[in-house]
Amino acid sequence: MADLFSFHSGSTPLLVSVPHAGTNVPDKIFGRFTSAAKKLPDTDWHVTRLYEFAKEMGASVLSANYSRYVVDLNRAPDDKQLYEQQTSTGLIPMTLFDGSPLYVDQEPLSEEDKQDRIDTYWRPYHSKLSEVLTQLKETHGYALLYDAHSIASRVPNLFKGKLPDLNLGTANAESCAQEIGYAIAQVIRSGEFTSTINGRFVGGYITRYYGKPAKDIHAVQMELAQSTYLNEEEEYAYNEEKAEKLTPKLREVLTVYLGALTQNKKAN
Repeated sequence: MADLFSFHSGSTPLLVSVPHAGTNVPDKIFGRFTSAAKKLPDTDWHVTRLYEFAKEMGASVLSANYSRYVVDLNRAPDDKQLYEQQTSTGLIPMTLFDGSPLYVDQEPLSEEDKQDRIDTYWRPYHSKLSEVLTQLKETHGYALLYDAHSIASRVPNLFKGKLPDLNLGTANAESCAQEIGYAIAQVIRSGEFTSTINGRFVGGYITRYYGKPAKDIHAVQMELAQSTYLNEEEEYAYNEEKAEKLTPKLREVLTVYLGALTQNKKAN
């Protein structure tokens, strides 16, 4: 079995989590997929590569190696619905984002199979995530979690029209200090990229569960429209030219994230 995740230890309070970029699928699961599912269309393609620069900034980086189709690391272990009255896939998806079936046989998974996936793939990632955040807080006095995601710019089954380029989620201002949300919002509102704050994506389980500003752990989610760095019409092909235009903006986001609390303390 391949490593469940990859981890890089940094020197700052910042942890970049990438839970949906993994493409590994155990053979016994992959063999049941439909032909469409075998292309892993709902992967957060190349997000780890896109944020490689974060390591140079001193960030720790935790990236999942297994597909979200095995188990979704950004869903609660009890599979509680994230977005009420909105279409959403669950902890162990049975459909693709477009609503089509994930499995050829469409037979429901046994409770034993579900629990095995949670224990084998979900818990180790979250154990590591929790461990790193605890260490960062002990070392720096606070921890900053940045949950990095991307999605196709058009998914009619999930949202209308074209998604904004940069979608910041702060769990409706509950997962991070006010100054952090404000500072990042200022960055993404400036420049050529379209943006929204707490729109269709307010943050998944990771942002909502780990973001506890009262306990000095802050969390935000950034959902990128894949049109900002991929050739979407070419099956998830990384576009160097687009990525080079996007990277400075993402670097600016992480820079203000790292500095927001420091600047606020200086002001006070």
